[in-house]
Amino acid sequence: MKGDRVEIVIDAGGDTRTYEIEATRAGRRVDVSHGRGLVEVTETTRGGTAVRTARFMAGRVLALVEHPAPRLALDDDADVTPLRQTA
Repeated sequence: MKGDRVEIVIDAGGDTRTYEIEATRAGRRVDVSHGRGLVEVTETTRGGTAVRTARFMAGRVLALVEHPAPRLALDDDADVTPLRQTA
C-alpha cells in the first residue's frame, strides 16, 4: 500500500549507511525476504511484478525497520480491550 516503507541500516566498513525503500504509488507494496546470506527488499505491483529491488549482504545489515502505512479503521474492526486493569 502506498506509504509502506522499509529502512535498512548497513555497516559500510567503519561507517553506517541508511537506505529507504518506499511504495511510491497506490497499490504497490514493499516485500522483505532473506536467505542464503542476502536480504532483499522489493517494491512490487498488485500483480506481483517487481518495480525496484535492493539487495544487501545479511552480514552487513545492522537494522531493518518496517514502517507499514497507516490503515483506516473499518466499521467491523473490534475495539481493543486491555487484558488486565491496573489497580
